[in-house]
Amino acid sequence: MGYTALYRKWRPIVFGDIVGQSHITMTLKNQIKNDSIAHAYLFCGTRGTGKTSTAKVFARAINCLKPKDYNPCNECEVCKGILNESIMDVIEIDAASNNGVDNIRELRENVKYPTAKAKFKVYIIDEVHMLSQGAFNALLKTLEEPPSYVLFILATTEPQKIPATILSRCQRFDFKRITGDDIFSRLKYICTEMEIKIEDEALELIVRNSDGAVRDALSILDQCLSFSEGELTYEKVIETLGLVTDEFLFKLSEAIYEEDSSKAMALIDELVSSGKDISHFIRSFINHFRNLMMTKMTKSLEDVIDMSSEGINRLKKQGEEFQLNTIIRVINTLSHAESEIRWSSQPRIMLELAVVKLLQPRMDDSYEGLVDRINKLEKRIQEGNFENTKANYSILEKKPEEKKVLIKENGVKNTSKNIVEKIKEQLPIRETNPEKEMESPKTNLNFNEIKAKWDLILKEIRRKKVSTHAVLMEGKPVKLEENRLIIAFKEGFWFHKDATSKKNNSEFIENVILEATGQKVKLKCMMEDEVRVSDEEEVVEVKNSQDSEKEEEIKKVKEYFTEFEDKLEIVE
Repeated sequence: MGYTALYRKWRPIVFGDIVGQSHITMTLKNQIKNDSIAHAYLFCGTRGTGKTSTAKVFARAINCLKPKDYNPCNECEVCKGILNESIMDVIEIDAASNNGVDNIRELRENVKYPTAKAKFKVYIIDEVHMLSQGAFNALLKTLEEPPSYVLFILATTEPQKIPATILSRCQRFDFKRITGDDIFSRLKYICTEMEIKIEDEALELIVRNSDGAVRDALSILDQCLSFSEGELTYEKVIETLGLVTDEFLFKLSEAIYEEDSSKAMALIDELVSSGKDISHFIRSFINHFRNLMMTKMTKSLEDVIDMSSEGINRLKKQGEEFQLNTIIRVINTLSHAESEIRWSSQPRIMLELAVVKLLQPRMDDSYEGLVDRINKLEKRIQEGNFENTKANYSILEKKPEEKKVLIKENGVKNTSKNIVEKIKEQLPIRETNPEKEMESPKTNLNFNEIKAKWDLILKEIRRKKVSTHAVLMEGKPVKLEENRLIIAFKEGFWFHKDATSKKNNSEFIENVILEATGQKVKLKCMMEDEVRVSDEEEVVEVKNSQDSEKEEEIKKVKEYFTEFEDKLEIVE
């Protein structure tokens, strides 16, 4: 006979061999003991958690002629017949390839015939969620009232796809993801039985990559054993699976913290040159930062991180360097890059873009990116250190004498206190000059006048700037709130709303309105679903106005913050 894969060779043959599912095996054994076996079961759980193996053990246990502690003896005529598939009373059906109505009709016909040698005729239907709607309907009546000698065991990874009428007729058992400790113990036992020399660190790496599935872990172990000669080491597992070492992940993380672009790009080049899978690397890198996040969220790291004590201590040390907001930003950026790489023909470039974005928070316009920049800016102001900045992202080296500090006054570098005062002076403050207030347009604003002259305003805008007219013509004035003129756009014209809201367009329109009506207003663009209008086109309520104002204020803060940040940077 040919070679048998490890996951088949070491498939559980008694309930005790099933890893990590004691809550299920104990229930099934008690049902056998109390003679309360149900007619239909549903086994749910992710791949490799023991659903099919449990079904086969249970099928032998209820038919065994000489059970041992309610386990199958695997030695009697029935057990051996089921194991070598010479007895046709236990039928395994793959619903993925037998999912039609005709297949289920054939099953219904065969159900009528009694068993040959066993006590129960057991139908194990794997991936049952793949059955068509018609097949489910055909199975329904048989599943509800099968003959007394028939038992159904349905197995699935996606129970949410199974109709409620089927679910209500089954006893449901949910198989848990298997813990790393349980998988490690099982692999250690198998290696000991097979007299295989393997490092614990290598076993731990296999467990981490098995994603909670014993079958996956055994398949990885099988592959690694085929590659290695003699003792199976951590380095051989890394090489076999095309993984990156923890040391590499720590180095790249350190480069991101230090904003060292030269080091980061060199590490990526090393990664690609060694033939590593970029998608797999990004998943490993995301998991690394997830572990760093855990160092800030819990003290019991051993319960949530599958690593050695030395690795956990190193994670704690690196976790102290990163702020939680930075870790969240890194995870979000890498997750976005992972999804983009699936459709990209240049995965290396997508990875490099993601790393460059992590090295330069200024390129990240997200909330986390902005907070990250503010934290770093505060730190630099408090330290008063503007010469030893990390803002130099260029790989090319510059001569020291070419560097200069921007914020100087009369040739003297300002202190952090003076810099804060200067920033406050440059913040936007409402004009309170009485002379300017007298020069400003009248404050008695009249919405009806603007609405009456709207066609004239549009014609004037078209004469002066056709592109602005093209986007504004899809909107209409609906209300005047204090000095804000609300322009509403119909559903589907969000592009026109955004284009009208741009600073150059909105200011141009405001000036035309000023010329036509003598009224100085501020434009506020919204969608019609944000504005509720009565039948007489009178605005009754403006929705999300506070949110829109917040977005506008946030936009202003970003603009001013970038301006101040530029003044604190060292330029080449």
